[in-house]
Amino acid sequence: MSKVWFITGSSRGLGRHFAEAALARGDQVAATARNPDDLGELVAAHGEAVLPLALDVTGRAAVFESVRRARERFGRLDVIVNNAGYAQVGAVEELTEQDLRDQLETNLFGAVWVIQAVLPYLREQGAGHIIQLSSAAGLIAMPLSGAYSASKWALEALNESLAQEVADFGVKVTVIEPGGFATRSGQNPDPLNNGHLTEPDPIYDGLRRRIAAFAGKQPAGDPAAAARALLKIVDSGDPPLRVLFGQGFYPMLQQVYADRLKTWADWQDLSAQAHGDPTRSERTDRSEP
Repeated sequence: MSKVWFITGSSRGLGRHFAEAALARGDQVAATARNPDDLGELVAAHGEAVLPLALDVTGRAAVFESVRRARERFGRLDVIVNNAGYAQVGAVEELTEQDLRDQLETNLFGAVWVIQAVLPYLREQGAGHIIQLSSAAGLIAMPLSGAYSASKWALEALNESLAQEVADFGVKVTVIEPGGFATRSGQNPDPLNNGHLTEPDPIYDGLRRRIAAFAGKQPAGDPAAAARALLKIVDSGDPPLRVLFGQGFYPMLQQVYADRLKTWADWQDLSAQAHGDPTRSERTDRSEP
């Protein structure tokens, strides 16, 4: 059976490739973008199979209205792709209050509004699949990614809880964790020019250059290949809760998680001390004056 998709951030990048892959195989797509004119080529190529919607995901009422229109147009919703987002790059010390609030409003709250809007329909259907775009930065935090990683780490926790809450309703949840993908210039994102701050502090320029050099050495993934992989996930009868897209960060993730386990193990004695001795506490409470 063909599927009905609701995809945020469909104007470019991975979201655009996801929409094109779904449409190419005969599915229908409610494609959202802040500027619906950016969806003109999709509509021209696929006609009535596309519902272009103007949407800024930070507006809760607008999200609910867009979801309602998509459900009204197609009669059901099968695959929900929370893709809209951006990367705020900068040291924690540099972040303004507005920098951080804007990052969370889009990446975190925007995803929450979509989830809350679609769940009544998916629950009524007894089926549906929510796809959340996270990032390798949702699993490990690197310098200059504090705001971005905070938003993605929050999404990881939110969707892990969500998956357990909605499983009994027949709704599935998958968190996609991409590494770098060549969504614009054929290169990975450049920390020097992607997600700028209002007034970057020159004391972090050396760090910015080192991170840029590291990012430039990571293999950039093919967005079209990522879209084909996503089709396999949404067609699976038993999709994963989490899946990495791309290979560049996998060895780093293995080391990071091994280091975390080792650190917790190395400090177990102190952990026990912090817990205290409940037997001793009980004796003290019951002792006579």
